[in-house]
Amino acid sequence: MTDILKQLNDSLQKHVRPQCYPLAIRMVKPGEALPDRVKRPFKDLGIKSAICQGIGLARRYGWTIALGHEDISCPLAKSAFGFEPLVEHFTDGCCCEGMYTETAKAGARTEHELPKFSFREYEYFLTAPIERADFEPDVFLLYGNSAQVMRLLAASLWKSGGYLHSRFSSRLDCADICIETMQTQKPQVILPCYGDRLFGQTQDHEMAFAFPTAHAREVIDGLEGTHKGGVRYPIPSYMRFTAEFPEKYQELEKYWKEE
Repeated sequence: MTDILKQLNDSLQKHVRPQCYPLAIRMVKPGEALPDRVKRPFKDLGIKSAICQGIGLARRYGWTIALGHEDISCPLAKSAFGFEPLVEHFTDGCCCEGMYTETAKAGARTEHELPKFSFREYEYFLTAPIERADFEPDVFLLYGNSAQVMRLLAASLWKSGGYLHSRFSSRLDCADICIETMQTQKPQVILPCYGDRLFGQTQDHEMAFAFPTAHAREVIDGLEGTHKGGVRYPIPSYMRFTAEFPEKYQELEKYWKEE
């Protein structure tokens, strides 16, 4: 796994040029040990953190972050990730009503379609920069602008062709990033949610791209293949044209012709 992590990180740095660390993510099962050098928000930072906030710490500071039940501040993330059991207040749509949906009935549909882990299926959400990860990831994640995400999308379709299909709801993008990717075993284009922008400090120009570990080799090959095919980042500007200038500028040509 160490070799593929290095190859993936090198490929992302060469072809995508991200401004923050590309991340590895693992869902840690009960009884499984955490890495030696890991920060727990509650224990080590004196705070409780949303999962998107923990992702922000890892991708901006380069830290290895683990979030368990006592670390997580977001009640919705606790529900989706199985750190707390689902209750009717959540499943009936009450957390959506009046904010994301007009009615609780519409909110219940949103909660029903939300990807979820079973209660206590996992003990920690663990993430670290790919170059520093000393664990076997379930998911890889990269934040970037829309052109960088497009670059990864093209790479992901290099071998298979076709289209990539992703789902969006404007909330709980942590579930899209991790749970949806793990359960479908397919890459996902991530539209950062409201909470990610508020607590994770994700900026208006940013999007994200997540893909399962099994897809890493396809992304590496796809980045190289599409690069050779002419799909590059930064996107090159087309410069082979003759510019037009204001009429008064063009009058200079008359004087030179007269001379």
